[in-house]
Amino acid sequence: MKNNGIQLITNGKRLDGRTARDMRSIKITPNVVKNAAGSASIEWGNNKIIAAVHGPTEALPRHTANPDRAVVKCRYMMAPFSSSEEHGRAGMNRRAVEISKVTAEVFENVILLDQFPGTEISIYVEVLQSDGGTRAAGITCASVALALSGIPMKDLPYAVSVGKVGNDLILDLDKIEDNYSEADMPVAILPRTNSIVLLQMDGAMTKEQFKEGLAMVIESGKEISRIQKEAIRAAYQEPEKEKAHM
Repeated sequence: MKNNGIQLITNGKRLDGRTARDMRSIKITPNVVKNAAGSASIEWGNNKIIAAVHGPTEALPRHTANPDRAVVKCRYMMAPFSSSEEHGRAGMNRRAVEISKVTAEVFENVILLDQFPGTEISIYVEVLQSDGGTRAAGITCASVALALSGIPMKDLPYAVSVGKVGNDLILDLDKIEDNYSEADMPVAILPRTNSIVLLQMDGAMTKEQFKEGLAMVIESGKEISRIQKEAIRAAYQEPEKEKAHM
């Protein structure tokens, strides 16, 4: 991942005006899919993503069932109009398969799977508009959808990326930064314990940069968790508002 002469930081400001530690704006809307057990949408910068949860249901085909616990299945997909790049084409490609797999693994670590033996829990992440960091945004959104489904979890994971431009670390990379930075590290965290449930790296960082980047992720997680909880709270306040107008 080479810079290729593109100046990503000038006088301490990134191309979109953010400082190194600034995130893009985040808005989460609950209950956007009527027929899902739980759902939410997220607008994270220019990303627009919907997450929906179905289940627990009988695991099909039956040979995929685990008699001791539920099986988590995830499908991450980018709409063909979401991006002008190749991975925005319709259908599952290698990137979509990989992100589907790591997203499922995140939630395998937090859902109380032993309460639903022989079943499957399906998580769908649909990217409608893409501008970098969609796996992190999708995980953050899917956490809210799972919470609204009533499926018990140990924690409410969030995710965000940190990257490197020269000697500078930057938080929450957009698409241009993702393409031209020297490192990109998406991380998913369980906020109660700050346990890491996803850690990937494209590029390289020093040990000191890794530690600093992880600290940036955890600090930003306070705001992301607040937004997640506000969305969940709003979902349960909506019926009360409707009753008040009756």
